[in-house]
Order: sequence, then structure tokens, then C-alpha cells
Amino acid sequence: MPEGHTIHALADRLERAFKGHALEASSPQGRFAADAELLDGQVLERAQAWGKHLFVDVGDLALHVHLGLIGQFPVRPLGVDGPPSPVGAVRLRLVGPQHWADLRGPMICTLVDRARRQEIVATLGPDPLRRRSDPGAGWERLRRSRRSIAELLMDQSVVAGVGNVYRCEVLHRLAVDPLTPGRDVSEQVWNEIWDDLVLLMPLGRVFSQIITMPDQVAAAQRARRSGRSRAISRQLTGERLGDTFERRFLVYKRTGEPCPRCRNTLQQKEIAGRRLYWCPACQVRH
Repeated sequence: MPEGHTIHALADRLERAFKGHALEASSPQGRFAADAELLDGQVLERAQAWGKHLFVDVGDLALHVHLGLIGQFPVRPLGVDGPPSPVGAVRLRLVGPQHWADLRGPMICTLVDRARRQEIVATLGPDPLRRRSDPGAGWERLRRSRRSIAELLMDQSVVAGVGNVYRCEVLHRLAVDPLTPGRDVSEQVWNEIWDDLVLLMPLGRVFSQIITMPDQVAAAQRARRSGRSRAISRQLTGERLGDTFERRFLVYKRTGEPCPRCRNTLQQKEIAGRRLYWCPACQVRH
């Protein structure tokens, strides 16, 4: 399932391609035909993400999309002959003056009014990719729970947008035992987790790939400071992961390999429906 950085990058891409322009909207698949008619001819005012939820504002309504496990919504430049004929089950097609986008396989694709949008957002925890998000709201939910920090980080009501890769990698980066109950996690450790997410997730947003290795994080930060990352972001369509950096992780999918910090064997465990990867030797309770 795409994590929050992917949805924020998608919102950025939709705004660059369509903001201020009237949309041609259709549903080649037919399942979204009536709502596509309501979108057709409307001007895209704004696209933004809250965690794993995308909202595209058009007048008094918003297109609400959750990609789920298999959804895709790439944004591509138009060729001289316009967009190609739809291939497969395209739920929604958007066409603007210079770009087109096909939505396939979403878990949610619907139009919502402002009240419904507020209801959805109210269920979500703070989002590390939103500047005004308050980590204290996540802390209040976490500190009352007996569930493990590994499970709580996957709970979108605690922190929005975090998925399995970020939870595994951040907990290892900070040497936190993933099995620690939320109520036993100190506020200091929670703030360290939050700060690391605030550091890492914007890099994922820019480069369309999860970057957690210290050397790669440093290189990505340099690219952002120099402005070189903007050209990279603008070339990405969202159809596939970025490839600026080699795909390497500290613990994710490295079961049985040596821990990069202490060289003990990495393990895995099923938590919150996903495989947790961690080092029992050096990830200890704080």
C-alpha cells in the first residue's frame, strides 16, 4: 500500500498538471460515470493529501481517493495526438491542456462535500508531511494504549501516512524495541520518532522512493538544498518508484541478515497484518 509520501507527491503532481484548468473527466470503466460527469468541465482548484487520503477540490465538492493496495494514478504529459485509448479498468480519466491521468484500482473513489471531508480528516492522526500537524495529538492516543508501538505506528488515527517500511526503518534508526507497549513509550521517544518521520518522509515525497539509509539521507538533503531535486520530481509521473537512489534499507525485508548496527541477526514478526523487521539485540526499550 502506498505510504503517505506517495499520496503527497501525487497531490503535488496533480496540482502542477491541472491546477487552474478545466478538466475533461470520464470513466472509461463506467463505474464512476455519474460522478465523472459532475467533474467534467470543472476547474481543479487544489489537490492535497492527509495521510493516505487524497482530496482534489473542484467547486463545492472534492474527489476523494484512497489507492489501497493496488491503486495507481500516474500523471503523464500529453502527446501530439492526445491521450491514448484506455487500457484495462480505468476508473477515472482526467485530461487537461498538457497532461492526462488515469486512475486504476483504487480502494476509494468518490465525490464528497466539505462536511464529509471533515469527518474523514477527523479520524486521522497528525501527518508528518503537513506543517501544522501537532504530534501531541498522536502522543495522547499512543500513551493510553497497551498495543505495541509497532502496531500503533500503523494506526492511521495515531499518525497518518506511515506504512510498514517507515515503521520498521524509523524504529531501527532510533533503536526502539517495536514490541514496547504505547503506554511505556516516553514522550521524548515519541517526539524523536515524529522528528525522524518529519525528516524522512519529505525526502520520499520529493524522490518518490523511501530513503532511510544515513548516506542516502544525507545525499538527498544536499540535493534538496541545492535545488537539484526539483528537476527530478518534475520528471516523475508516479507510474513507478523513483530510482535516484539504490533501493537499500536498514532492516526492511532483510530477515536473517546481519544488523547494520550490531551485526546480530535480523528477525521478522507479523504485527498489524504486516511483517515487522527488526533487530532484537539492539532495539531495546527506552
